[in-house]
Amino acid sequence: MKRFLSNYKLSVPLLAVVVGGLAWVAFGYFAIQTAFVDDEVNEALPSFEVAPVTNAPDTTVAVDQSPIPTSEATSAPTTQTPQAQIVTEASGTFVSREHHTSGSASVLGDGSGRRVLRIEDLDTSNGPDLNVYLVNSSTGDVSDFIDLGDLKGNIGDQNYEVPEGTDLTRYDTVVIWCVRFSSAFGDARLQPGAP
Repeated sequence: MKRFLSNYKLSVPLLAVVVGGLAWVAFGYFAIQTAFVDDEVNEALPSFEVAPVTNAPDTTVAVDQSPIPTSEATSAPTTQTPQAQIVTEASGTFVSREHHTSGSASVLGDGSGRRVLRIEDLDTSNGPDLNVYLVNSSTGDVSDFIDLGDLKGNIGDQNYEVPEGTDLTRYDTVVIWCVRFSSAFGDARLQPGAP
């Protein structure tokens, strides 16, 4: 009986250390909890603003020669904000790679050089360290890419700024990329123009 108790006293702490270590690996490194949690994002369409046009009032003032002071009403300057013409420069549909992925991707621009990647109706698995890449598809891998940032959510609509000067004929594929495990969850090949 003493032998059992002495083994029991050693094995319980040892078992606790092993279980704790496995839990750290599972949750800390592999982040398995993300597989059970969906991050839903529903961002509005991006707004493209054009520089406002200010119409200054007429500054000519009539001078009254009479000794009685008069007040002349002047109008305040008015500001009109013209609407930007938003154009779909390229678009594509997501296909699954390592995990089920669906939705669409579009690059929207206003002609000024500012462009936004719009992902709509995205539905993919969640995971650790997911990023959005623009990739040169001709290389067949993700060694030539532009990182647009962390994936904001694995479900829903979201926007990402495309760096000015990005050549969409070269970086023509959007990839949901898991940095930690170097795997593509899904990708969308961008074709010029609207869908």
